[in-house]
Amino acid sequence: MANDEADRRPVRTGKPRAPATLKEIARRAGVHPSTVSRALDPQKRHLVADEVAERVAELAKAMDYRPNRVATTLKTGRSRLIGVLLPDISNPVFAPILGGIAEALATEGYAPVVIDAGNDASRQIEMIDSLLVQRVEGLILATVSSEDEVLGHCIRNGMPAVLVNRFEIRSRVSSVVSNDDKGMQLAVDHLAAQGHRIIGHIAGPRHTSTGMLRREGFAKAMARHRLKTHVEEAERYTRECGLPPAQKLIGRVKGLTAIVAANDLLALGAIDAVHRLGLRCPDDISIVGHNDMPLVDLISPPLTTVRIEHRAMGRMAAELMLKELAATAPASVRMVLEPALIVRQSTKAPAADARPAAQPGSRQTAR
Repeated sequence: MANDEADRRPVRTGKPRAPATLKEIARRAGVHPSTVSRALDPQKRHLVADEVAERVAELAKAMDYRPNRVATTLKTGRSRLIGVLLPDISNPVFAPILGGIAEALATEGYAPVVIDAGNDASRQIEMIDSLLVQRVEGLILATVSSEDEVLGHCIRNGMPAVLVNRFEIRSRVSSVVSNDDKGMQLAVDHLAAQGHRIIGHIAGPRHTSTGMLRREGFAKAMARHRLKTHVEEAERYTRECGLPPAQKLIGRVKGLTAIVAANDLLALGAIDAVHRLGLRCPDDISIVGHNDMPLVDLISPPLTTVRIEHRAMGRMAAELMLKELAATAPASVRMVLEPALIVRQSTKAPAADARPAAQPGSRQTAR
């Protein structure tokens, strides 16, 4: 019996099963291959009866059908590929942005080609040129600076582009960003309500819109509370680059009790600086981040931060790109998402002996 059962088992040759073809799906579905092609094309699905389209889609999934993009490109002249340039793919912020982009593109049969382009403009232009060779149909850029030569290269080459998470001052193309001014207001208002009066800011690089606008937003929020602004700038948006400016703030600003960082990685660097100087967060220094990137609720202490809906940001950027390709998008729009403050354990009221004494006849504390 055991030998008989063994004889009936499928023989495994070690070779992967070849992907199904349109003809095989058509034969199983009892329709013409052209019907299968239309049913699996989001832009032509409406030409096929719903019952047939659903049956074809189920068979394609069950048979592990994968479209031949090379053949499709040769036949139609369209790759249905969108390039996505990131400044640092290791930054956890970009995972949900990419998720939103891929989700929206898939609804119209497009797929992203993701490039870790770094921050060097010449390298970014090289990467864009390589994508042009692959005949991508558009670019979603998370790499731009306030005055961006890379975007100019895209425009000169007639390549549709949409910006995500950052924007360009000249607003030559559409973008999806967060309300950075509001985010800084939320952070400073929270600390001021806890009793903090000497608050520092670790700013992002000033050549990026996020670095510039969050610095300006911090200064405006501090002015509304009639508090003095203390700022140190980080070279890049990394944890390592957050440590030196935090050390400088703590060393030069007497009585400092709180730090607002321009992003969560810089905030993690600030926590490292606090520990390295023999202090405690939040007992000695409260710290607020920006982005609410994945896992910051699991660090010690869990990080108070400004939440940005990055998945929605990515989805909206991809939807703008699809409208660009369909020639239904407005000339240039800036879509702004509203942030929210997420309060965790990295902030608390300053110790009584750390608070500046109140000035006689003033409702504000000394600066």
